Amino acid sequence: MFPVAKKRFNDLPFPYHAEFELEISTLTNLGVGLGRVAIADSAGAKAAATSSDTASAQSEIENPKSEIPSGWVVMVPFALPGERVRVRIFRNHKNYSEADLVAVVRPAPERIAARCPLFGTCGGCQYQNLSYAEQLKWKQRHVAELLRYMARIEFPVNAVMPSPCEFGYRSKITPHFEPPRADESAASFPIGFLKAASRFSLVDVPQCPIATDAINAALPALRDEIRAKAAGGGYQRGATVLLRHSLEGVTTNYEATITEDVEGLKLRFLARDFFQNNPFILPSFTGYVREQAAASGARFLVDAYCGSGLFALTAARRFERVAGVEISETSVRWATENAAANGIANATFLASDAAAIFAGLDFPAAETAVVIDPPRKGCDEAFLRQLVAFGPRAIVYVSCDPATQMRDLALLQPAGYALTAVQPFDLFPQTRHLECVVTLRKG
Repeated sequence: MFPVAKKRFNDLPFPYHAEFELEISTLTNLGVGLGRVAIADSAGAKAAATSSDTASAQSEIENPKSEIPSGWVVMVPFALPGERVRVRIFRNHKNYSEADLVAVVRPAPERIAARCPLFGTCGGCQYQNLSYAEQLKWKQRHVAELLRYMARIEFPVNAVMPSPCEFGYRSKITPHFEPPRADESAASFPIGFLKAASRFSLVDVPQCPIATDAINAALPALRDEIRAKAAGGGYQRGATVLLRHSLEGVTTNYEATITEDVEGLKLRFLARDFFQNNPFILPSFTGYVREQAAASGARFLVDAYCGSGLFALTAARRFERVAGVEISETSVRWATENAAANGIANATFLASDAAAIFAGLDFPAAETAVVIDPPRKGCDEAFLRQLVAFGPRAIVYVSCDPATQMRDLALLQPAGYALTAVQPFDLFPQTRHLECVVTLRKG
């Protein structure tokens, strides 16, 4: 078998590991610093690329000829707007380049010391070097930009609702590991998360500052257990482990039944099931969704991706009747049990596939609000067609990815739904992620 040749580095417009200084002008919605530089035309760039002297390439960048256009984009993780930084190119794309941050020459006033010693190496957090107030401002701006450019809508975005806990909020983490290689000690192989800018390499994470104190207290024993088993040859391949903090404490058992308290309701589900992982902000989050749906004047509520009943059950007291719909029969059983355990008699749940998610509902559409909280990929076209055909009075769209949310919003608008509120929630401080709640009214 012949060895696979490595892909040749694209050396336009910069040679591999070319270094230069750059002004960072903005943050992308992926949490990456972005700057623009003037570059030579293709002949000039090629000449610079073939030179072994990166200083000559730097001269081309900093002292371009008058006819050379400016504006080549360079993406730099962990660099902040307003900073001048020194960067090192590691990849050129068709219309932008990626670079590592070598040094901060002039820091932004909002730059702070990261709490985690692994920040910049671990790929879990993007913003620990940015003050929390600024994190919220940039997240608000990112939602507004997505709304403007993807949905083609100019509409005010509310200030991001902050998390009560900036650190120690995450109630679930899932570290990964690969069994040690022959040349690797079982006492030192990484158990943690993907390295920044990597799809395969792991960084060892002994403690995680965004996880709850209880999870961090339980993590050392779990890591010791994994290493001991690995030393005995107990793993043939890599695995993902779970630590989930709930009212019962911390469990590592995927099949354990756990309980979360949300607005006084006790909601039970399996540890492996999806459930929001910031319990500290959940009361304001679910309360906002409930009040947005109720403010439409609707008498009935449909929770179209109900899971174990989070939105349906926390909203039930504001509606005459509530129906939760979910493709997973297991989730429907949990939601039904949670309704009974909390004495909620006006909520029913049914399992339905995507082809007939509103079939069997007897709620009049003109008096019904629909809450949707789809997976990160957003709603599929079949669901959106059914939603529009049903024609509810109001839609409260909850999303963990505003980009797919705005894509779907662009499809709902022509069906007669007008935007009335855009409210981001910071369920994930120190990271680029957020939840966004968009409210639409028919007509």
